[in-house]
Amino acid sequence: MPGVHVVTDSACDLTDDLAAAAGITVVPLTIRFGDDELLDRQDLSPAQFWERCKNSAALPQTSAPAPGAFARAYEDAATAGADAVVCLTLSSGVSATYQSALAGSEGLGDRVNVRVIDTRSLTMGQGLLCLSAAEAAAGGASLDEVAAQVDDLIGRTRVFGVVASLDHLQRGGRIGGAAALLGSLLSIKPVIQVKDGLVAEESKQRTRTRSLEYLCGKAKTDAPLERLAICNGAAEDIDVVVDQLADVEVAHKIVVVDLGPVVGTHAGPGTVGVCYQVHAGS
Repeated sequence: MPGVHVVTDSACDLTDDLAAAAGITVVPLTIRFGDDELLDRQDLSPAQFWERCKNSAALPQTSAPAPGAFARAYEDAATAGADAVVCLTLSSGVSATYQSALAGSEGLGDRVNVRVIDTRSLTMGQGLLCLSAAEAAAGGASLDEVAAQVDDLIGRTRVFGVVASLDHLQRGGRIGGAAALLGSLLSIKPVIQVKDGLVAEESKQRTRTRSLEYLCGKAKTDAPLERLAICNGAAEDIDVVVDQLADVEVAHKIVVVDLGPVVGTHAGPGTVGVCYQVHAGS
């Protein structure tokens, strides 16, 4: 495995098949249900997570990987022959994972050169950045070249979502209580976005149908796209979104994934995410 190896964390929501095909190492976050601590994607699949959520009164909790978990991923890449490692983490604005990944790179000496990048994104916004980085690395790009491409793409990556309610985001401290209260009182179906590495309310729609149409409209308006992913957080109407976006012009195949525990804990069931990369200059 010569060249640059890509490492990320499980908030990226890449499926095992996508990560394996691209040669990406995924370091899991921990999900806690009461006294049960489970490693994301290893001990707990997205389907199992959503099933447990149905039977749990308490909001699950998430915690960043320990620095040692990242250090092992870097060392494994070096052992496999990598010349360098680029690690793309979820936004430091919502998690300590970036700091943990940085700490894990210390003490490696000259064993392998590691570059840690805060994607300022999450779910498949982060995942698409990883796929782009892996593609560049597979094409022979150097560490500096891969990092420069990722830095450029961060500014061109969009993450939007529709949640069933703002309750989970408010309870998890990811959005203000006033916004959650307003949404509840008016039965608003909010559209959220990741902006400057933080979760923010993007708009208010009166019905679920209108919110999904608005969500799909964001991607259609910004097309043609480089990459596009649809994230399903136990949403019964996910097929509506997939059908509406099926004919969007995009350079790579559209990816549909299950929203995982890291983001799902805070977004709640019924969440639909649309993540994409616009072309340079758009």
